[in-house]
Amino acid sequence: MEKIDFRKARKSLYTPPAGAFVVVDVPVMQFVMVDGAGDPNTSVAYSAAVEWLYGVSYAVKFAAKDSLGQDYVVPPLEGLWWADDPQSFVTRDKDKWRWTMMIMAPDFIDRALFDAALAKTARKRGALPPQTLRFAPYDEGQSLQTLHLGSYDDEGPVLARLHDVVMPGMGVTFNGPHHEIYLNDPRKTDAAKLKTILRQPVKAVG
Repeated sequence: MEKIDFRKARKSLYTPPAGAFVVVDVPVMQFVMVDGAGDPNTSVAYSAAVEWLYGVSYAVKFAAKDSLGQDYVVPPLEGLWWADDPQSFVTRDKDKWRWTMMIMAPDFIDRALFDAALAKTARKRGALPPQTLRFAPYDEGQSLQTLHLGSYDDEGPVLARLHDVVMPGMGVTFNGPHHEIYLNDPRKTDAAKLKTILRQPVKAVG
């Protein structure tokens, strides 16, 4: 049975260059998602959201392998981030952030398989899932993205350049929340070696 690795199968989405923003057209994809707010470093809700996302995503993966004969590498954790003032991302004022954490589910995963995986995960954890945990499509479209190397807290200057130089220079503006894709595990990786895709959906000004 072939195991699909979407980071390789959809290379343009997961391999932007470091140090430069490039245009990418992101197709509609479906995700397991959880919403929340506050500093991800201290929020109990954030930790719970990530644990549930991985629990359900792995349950979905094994169900697909057993019932559909389809195997795949669980895609990386992703986050949509927004705030009333986008400058709070440049200043790293994390208490003002809102977020949707999510993990992509392949197109061959359907609602019934997700529902069964969610119920199995809830039984295993002996708890109810977060109220906002859901299975839904996300349509991002044209975006700018780059690869950030290093600590999450060093993203500020990169985002400032995107907002103040790159986007105005291209005649585009915001068309959705700031998007991050985490290519390695911060629990096991030195901060200086973290790899994070920074993505911003955009649209023409006017």
